[in-house]
Amino acid sequence: MTSRFRGVFTVMITPTADDGSIDLKALAEFTDWQIREGIHGLIPLGSTGEFLSLSDQERDDVARTVIDVAAGRVPVLIGTGAEDTRLAVKLSQDAQKMGADGVMIIPPFYCTPTDDELYGHYSAIAGAIDIPVMVYNNPATANVDLKPELVARLATIEGCDYIKESTLEVTRVRDILRLAADNMTVFGGILGFESFLMGAQGWVAVASNIAPGPMARIFELAADEKRYDEARDLYLKWLPLINAVGGQAYVAGSKSLLTHMGFQAGAPRPPRLKLPVEHDQAMKKLVDDFGLRFTPSEAKA
Repeated sequence: MTSRFRGVFTVMITPTADDGSIDLKALAEFTDWQIREGIHGLIPLGSTGEFLSLSDQERDDVARTVIDVAAGRVPVLIGTGAEDTRLAVKLSQDAQKMGADGVMIIPPFYCTPTDDELYGHYSAIAGAIDIPVMVYNNPATANVDLKPELVARLATIEGCDYIKESTLEVTRVRDILRLAADNMTVFGGILGFESFLMGAQGWVAVASNIAPGPMARIFELAADEKRYDEARDLYLKWLPLINAVGGQAYVAGSKSLLTHMGFQAGAPRPPRLKLPVEHDQAMKKLVDDFGLRFTPSEAKA
């Protein structure tokens, strides 16, 4: 397998207008800003993008906007996870037709499928498209844990070439690489820097919604330049922000930070709530402390 995707990929927020509708103009500006700031790749319609709270048309609009604005400058993977295998196949085929470079797929998140059912699910999707599949392991949200032995089995499926490994067990990266060898490229999910040290070739990050350049630089220092001490120092510098969008604050926290940076992020969709005032003010302090600012391109300003 030749790895096409490397680096830090932002699992993008979905901006909303004051009336709660999707703000596609803001999304286009956000996509362009991410690329200009040095991000290596983009993933709309993940958990941070509130994909389960969007209509079919809204999902299509979001995917098409990011693909069109990126225009091949960085890879775009579309989140196409669904409980029904047939729907996941259709969403993945639609993403390919739109020009996506790949898809990211969380396991069916309600029915607690068996290993054989998971193998069948991913086989059906990968067999229906010609772009790579990034398997997404997040036991906290999917109710399924793709352990390294199962990941090695999924890696034998042609097209299942990547995994976003979102547990706090960094040894998962080690064991996936040991068991799947060259058949699976690992991206960290929660743990970025730590995963790079174990051989991960990327990080699907929430914090890069807010600081794409610094998050990308952590990867470049650690994975490309092997300057581990500098990478760790940069990582520790930005750890307060990385932690700020961890846990349950990943959507509301990201939107709060971006709003204080001058970007029209909007509010999360129900049942998610905006941050309480005290928490929101703590996010504003982070923005001030790090000197963060959203700067639209001159053409869009």
